[in-house]
Amino acid sequence: MNPGYKDQIPSLNRIEGQIKGIKKMVEDGRYCVDILTQLKAVKAAVHKVEQEILKSHMQHCLMHVVQSKNENDILEKIEELMQLLSKRI
Repeated sequence: MNPGYKDQIPSLNRIEGQIKGIKKMVEDGRYCVDILTQLKAVKAAVHKVEQEILKSHMQHCLMHVVQSKNENDILEKIEELMQLLSKRI
């Protein structure tokens, strides 16, 4: 596991708590706009975690393969990254 990923555990725990709160809001029949507002906050928090993990991947995993100077591994990692980024667009 990339050491930078563990830095995201507090954020993931917070997101987990937000999801539980949203579930309770639904169970309690809370106003839909309030629920949607909380869902948007969770979506933003997940996006931030995603960005941090991607950044960490690029700083560590991708850098490691570049330093290996293995052209096939480098091209494979670039393709992997391109596929990942194309799914985000």
